[in-house]
Formats: sequence, structure tokens, C-alpha cells
Amino acid sequence: MTPQHPETDRNSKFKKWFKRVGIGGLIFFTLKGIAWLFVFYFGAEMFNDCSGHQ
Repeated sequence: MTPQHPETDRNSKFKKWFKRVGIGGLIFFTLKGIAWLFVFYFGAEMFNDCSGHQ
């Protein structure tokens, strides 16, 4: 029985996930994350503008 190192186990999980999802999935999830950052940033700006404070 050989001990598995956590970093190689994690690395193999990432490789398995990446093979399953592919480059299209990587691009999709990256753009989705960026879109959510914009939503939270501009959503906070919008609520800040609606409060009437200057």
C-alpha cells in the first residue's frame, strides 16, 4: 500500500475534471465568475446611488 500525497491527489482530481469539462467549460466558468463580480460591484453601486446620500 503506497501513501498518496494530497497534492498529487488534488492534481489528479483537477485533471479529471478538466478532461470532462474541456476548454469550453473552463472559458464558460471563467466568464461566469467575472460576470458575477460585475453584478455584485455594479449592484452595490446601484443601491448606493438609490440611497440618496451624496
